[in-house]
Amino acid sequence: MPNQYSDPMKTKIPFWKTAEGNFLGYLNNHPDHWTQGADLNDLREHLRDLYGLLSADDIPGIRREEYLEIV
Repeated sequence: MPNQYSDPMKTKIPFWKTAEGNFLGYLNNHPDHWTQGADLNDLREHLRDLYGLLSADDIPGIRREEYLEIV
């Protein structure tokens, strides 16, 4: 996660407001893992927390993505 000495990382977050008024969303790199918030700021905080959890290298079963160089 970014610290006070680095530029913040940015990613697009798909989100929508439900009929009940809360917000659902996910991180583009992890579309299988949704979270929700009472409002948009709450959703952003939950997504930051989710990013921290999903970025840990020791969680089994998390789909990852990387680039493969084809020569």
